[in-house]
Amino acid sequence: MALFSFRKPAAPATSGGSLESFLKGYSIEVMPRTAEKIPDFRALLPEGTRVYIAHIEGTPIEEMVATAKRIGEEGYTVMPHFPARIIRDKATLVDWISRYKDVGVRQGLMLAGGVAKPYGDFHSSMQLLETGAFDGFERLHVAGHPEGNKDIDADGSDRAVMEAARWKSAFAERTDAKMAMATQFCFDAEPVIAWVSRLQQEGVSLPVHIGIAGPAKLQTLIKFAIACGVGPSLKVLQKRALDVTKLLLPYEPTDVLAALAAHKAANPGFAIEQVHFFPLGGIKTNAEWVTANGGLAGKPARAA
Repeated sequence: MALFSFRKPAAPATSGGSLESFLKGYSIEVMPRTAEKIPDFRALLPEGTRVYIAHIEGTPIEEMVATAKRIGEEGYTVMPHFPARIIRDKATLVDWISRYKDVGVRQGLMLAGGVAKPYGDFHSSMQLLETGAFDGFERLHVAGHPEGNKDIDADGSDRAVMEAARWKSAFAERTDAKMAMATQFCFDAEPVIAWVSRLQQEGVSLPVHIGIAGPAKLQTLIKFAIACGVGPSLKVLQKRALDVTKLLLPYEPTDVLAALAAHKAANPGFAIEQVHFFPLGGIKTNAEWVTANGGLAGKPARAA
C-alpha cells in the first residue's frame, strides 16, 4: 500500500523470553471439519485458549453450534464467526445467537464474509453490530486488514478499510463493548508495524490480535495467501520458493513473530495485544509449534 511508508522492525528477539510473553494468551481458528480430527483439545492447547470457529459458506448452523458446545465443554473460550453476507436477516441472526447462547457462547467475531453477493439484508459487520442483537455477549471482535482488502477498496487504497476501523473503534467507545480487531494473516513484520502504528495515529483505539499463519508446507501457504488476498508480505513466501534449499522445508512463523515480539518489548504501548493463529498446516502442528517455541505460553492443559 502506498499510503504510508514502511520502517524496519526492531531486531529479532535474542531469547525466548519476549516470544513467550508475546504468545501468551494466543488464540487459534478451527472449522467444524478440522475440529473433528482433534480427539481432545486439552492435549494441545493451553487452558482457556480462545478458539474461533470459522463459519464457511454452506456449513449448517447445527454443525457450528455442536462444535462450539464440544470445544466449550473441554474448557475453552469459543468465538464463532458471524459472516454478514451469509446471514439472511435479523431473525436468522437472532436465531443463531440464541443457539450459541444455549451452549454457553458469549463471544463472536463479526466480519463481512467472502461471499460476493449477500444472501439477504447484511453486507458488513457494522450492520450486524448496529442490530443490537448481541446483547448479553461479553466480547465482539471485528476483522482487520494490515495490507488492505481489494474486495473493499478496489482501487488498491485502504480508504474504506480505515474508515470502517474508525467506525468500529467509535462503536466500542460509545457502547462500552469489549472489542478487539482480529486480522488477516501476513508474513512480514514491517507492514504490520506500520499499519498498527497508523491505526493509533488515526485514533483507532481497538487492541489488535494479529493474524499469523501457522507452520505449513510452502505450497499450501502460497495457495491460501493468494485466495485470501494477502498483500505485499506474500513476497516473503515467493522469495523462499525461489530458494531450492528451503522449497521443501515447512514454513514456520518464527521470523515474523520474533520481530513483532521484539518491537512490542521495546514499545509496550504498541497496540498488538495477542497473536491469533490460522493453522493452515493443521491444528496439531500449529499447537505443537507454539508448545516448542513459546515456553509456558504453549503449555497444553493436559499432557498428551
